[in-house]
Amino acid sequence: MSYLPQLAGIAGVMLLACASPGPDMLAVTSHAFARRRAGLFVAAGISTSHALWATLAVFGLGLILAQLAWLYEGIRIAGAVYLLYLGARTLMSLRQASGAAAAPAALSAAKTASGAQAYRRGLLVGLTNPKAAAFFGSLFVTLLPGHAPMWVHAATVATVAAVSITWFSGMALLFSTGRVQRGYQKLRRPVDAVMGGVLIALGARLALDH
Repeated sequence: MSYLPQLAGIAGVMLLACASPGPDMLAVTSHAFARRRAGLFVAAGISTSHALWATLAVFGLGLILAQLAWLYEGIRIAGAVYLLYLGARTLMSLRQASGAAAAPAALSAAKTASGAQAYRRGLLVGLTNPKAAAFFGSLFVTLLPGHAPMWVHAATVATVAAVSITWFSGMALLFSTGRVQRGYQKLRRPVDAVMGGVLIALGARLALDH
């Protein structure tokens, strides 16, 4: 039996999920604005989190986690706090910047962050998203037959990781190009203000979403 249609379906749904606006995209683009290397490491961290969630879903743990109210709540609160922290840090950096030549704290932090630090930030953003457990669990249940062999599940996890790293690495490369960088430098303060506000709004929505 060929499982290529199912794998293609999972790849398509995963691509749509990656392309939708959210914390993952904001984390990658904000770091890529500052430094290409930081954006790529954040993309790698987010892709790792997606692979981990997909692996849990393969063993049926994704749906189990989604049903454990206390664990779901813990992940939800942690995710909300982290998004609020990132948003507040971005907005506070605007107050700390004194003049056009001064780089905001968030931008400086992204520029000086090591690869490991940027990777951890991306990993945290992905792992503290409580929607991921239900998303990957329902995705696999819907598109994969229950009798699928183990190699198909392994191929599914590989497909998820491949789509994620390809998309977010592409976004990191795009938002770190010279043209985008020059546009960002001209509109840095309003762009940072919008990003900070969106992160706070996402964090607040996650905190209030039951």
